[in-house]
Amino acid sequence: MGVMDEALAVARGWEAPAVALAAVGPGGMLATTGDAERAHDWASVTKLVTALATLRAAEDGILSLDEPAGPPGATVRHLLAHAAGLGFEGSVPLSPPARTRVYSNSGYDLLGALLADRVGRPIGAVLEEWVLAPLGMTRTTLVGRPSAGLSGPLEDLVRLAGELLRPTLVAPGTLAEATTVAFPGLAGVLPGIGRLDPLDWGLGFELRDAKTPHWTGTRNSSRTFGHFGGSGAFLWVDPAADLALACLTDRPFGPWALDAWPVLSDAVLEAHG
Repeated sequence: MGVMDEALAVARGWEAPAVALAAVGPGGMLATTGDAERAHDWASVTKLVTALATLRAAEDGILSLDEPAGPPGATVRHLLAHAAGLGFEGSVPLSPPARTRVYSNSGYDLLGALLADRVGRPIGAVLEEWVLAPLGMTRTTLVGRPSAGLSGPLEDLVRLAGELLRPTLVAPGTLAEATTVAFPGLAGVLPGIGRLDPLDWGLGFELRDAKTPHWTGTRNSSRTFGHFGGSGAFLWVDPAADLALACLTDRPFGPWALDAWPVLSDAVLEAHG
């Protein structure tokens, strides 16, 4: 067993019915454990794919990041950055745009509806044609909302990780903008973790920055970006280490994850050197 394999073995103590993990570099998987072909719910990790499709639409001129979308005064950019003022669910805004960071499934469902309307295809087809198929994520499908409805295996999440390490669907400059703080200085509540001030977010990507507590590790650089989901899935990409960590489980996110995930992330980064 190699050093990275030993790092991934930390997850054996998670008491999850099933765990699939992969450490990913620019060239592909560095180490993996668990069933990489079994489909799992991705929950809010789905937002990364919806965000990529939205960014691609902006590059192609199908929409503009600064066009009106969502509540009065909000734009596509606000929706991507959870800064439109919408609540976790529902269409009634809780605050004016760019006043606070309100994590919102509803905002991403609006983005999905906008993409579907502009392209003239169901959002599931748009995500498949614009992101999943080009990346070879052939076993991942949208079975619910564009905010949280993807289901697929670890091998496909690894392909998404590779894209975020070396982008091909969008320009590197676009991904760099999307992984930089949008609307700096906004405080908010990150579901399952608590209030953070600031709650930094990019255009679809949660940014680690100096947040504490956090679901990534203490060894993760401040440039780390990604997402986690209520299903127990996560994906982080650390540009400083040129490394990603992909995780799918059958144990829903909870306090256990805030204890377990950082330990795993630190072990993986230590093994990476």
